[in-house]
Parts: sequence; C-alpha cells; structure tokens
Amino acid sequence: MRVSSVLIALCLSLPLISVSATAADANKLTLTGSSTVAPLALDLGKRFEKLNPGIRVDVQAGGSSRGLADARAGLADMGMVSRALKPEEADLSSYVLALDGITIILHKSNPVKALSNEQIVAIYTGQISNWKTVGGKDLPITVVNKAEGRSTLELFLQYFKLKSPDVKAQVVIGDNQQGIKTVSGNPGAIGYVSIGAAEFEEEDGTPIKLLPINGVAATVANVRNRSFPLSRPLVLVTREPATGLTKRFIGFAQSREVYDLIQDQFFVPVAH
Repeated sequence: MRVSSVLIALCLSLPLISVSATAADANKLTLTGSSTVAPLALDLGKRFEKLNPGIRVDVQAGGSSRGLADARAGLADMGMVSRALKPEEADLSSYVLALDGITIILHKSNPVKALSNEQIVAIYTGQISNWKTVGGKDLPITVVNKAEGRSTLELFLQYFKLKSPDVKAQVVIGDNQQGIKTVSGNPGAIGYVSIGAAEFEEEDGTPIKLLPINGVAATVANVRNRSFPLSRPLVLVTREPATGLTKRFIGFAQSREVYDLIQDQFFVPVAH
C-alpha cells in the first residue's frame, strides 16, 4: 500500500515538473548569430526585460551562419543576421532592425587616403604586397580578413567580386572589435569592418581611419542617406512567422522607442 502511494505521488509530480519547465521556456527568448547585431540585441533585450518583468532575453554571438542555422533548427527563437537573406534562405521569416555600412580601415599613421576598388582587390589577392605601390610607405601590407561564416566577409566578397580562396590573408579575425584592434596595433594592416563600430572607435581616439568607397565617405550619415555603396540590413530571422513573445519582441525592436539604442550603436534606424 505504501509502495502504491509512492508511485501515485511520483506520477502526479511528473506533470507538475513538465508544466514548470514549459512556463520557464515561455518566459525566455534566445537570440544567436551575428556579432555585429549582438551588442544591439543585448541593449534591446535589457530594455525589453525592464518593460516586461519576468521575461529573460539571452543573446549569444557566433556569426550570421550560426544565427541562420539555429533559427532553422529551432535551437534559437531568433537568429541575428547582418545581411539580406539569400533566395535559398526564403524559408525563414526576416525582420529588418537597422542599416549598417562596411568599409576599409587602415592604421591612422598610414598616409594612404583612398584606394580604388581595383587596388583593394589587388591587395586582398596578394598582387600588391607593399604600401609603396599605392602611394604609401615602404612597408609590407598585412591583410586582415574575416572568418568564414561571417556575413561581413560574404558582403565584402560579393561587392568586390571575389571568392574566398582568392583572398591571401595574414590574419583572420571574427568580430569587428578584433578587426579594429588588429589594425590599430599594426601600421601596415588593412581590414574591413562595420562603419558604425569603426566611426565610434576613431572618434574615441583609436588609431584607425576609415577609407571612402567609390569616392563616398564612410560615415553613418552616408549610410542613412543611402549614398554609401557598401551597406547591409541587420535582421532577425525566425523559422516560422513570429508569434507570441517572439512577435512582441520583434515589434518592440522595430519600434521608434528603441531608435536611441540603434543610434547609440551607430546604426541607422529603419521606419516600419
């Protein structure tokens, strides 16, 4: 009799555990992916949590490829992606948060003020290996490239009509901050990063400079007025059209009440 009572008690307790876990998951949102979007998502998450007590927003970086894969596999509620979706990714739903630009950065001490698209391609493919060839000092060029799976790399290759094996890099980095740190610590380095992150660091005294693309200055203002040629949308993606808490978060992230957070990250808000 006592054994039966114990078994009944255990059976009755199982649904309670299941309901508790479900309730906990219902109050948590997980975002993974782009390291460019991640700092903005963190700020959005913190404000969303304050406005919605009991809700937790977990943000994990790892690159746009991870965001796409996790969203598709259901490992994350939302994937963070710093580019437009490709036709083969049309099975996912996407929601634009902001616009960003990408540009070439050099060390501040480098006298080169601009590079043509042809010169950039020649540098990244190893045809030009010394700065004196393009009007700089007699100094070897250190080519800094983004790691595979980074949408910044994809956009760079697409714009300059390159393939990944074409690039002859001495340094491979992950996020924008690694790129900025590498270039600011090496007078011979060349890299490419988010305009917003680079502009902020330059204004803060980090020894880098942003080069124009096709004669257009690399500024957030020129991304905003759509004159800068190398720009991209920053998006959230979901496996199915967003519903419930996920839909509420995306609506919040696209609203005017977070424009200050978007601008604080030096991105450009998009009206919806």
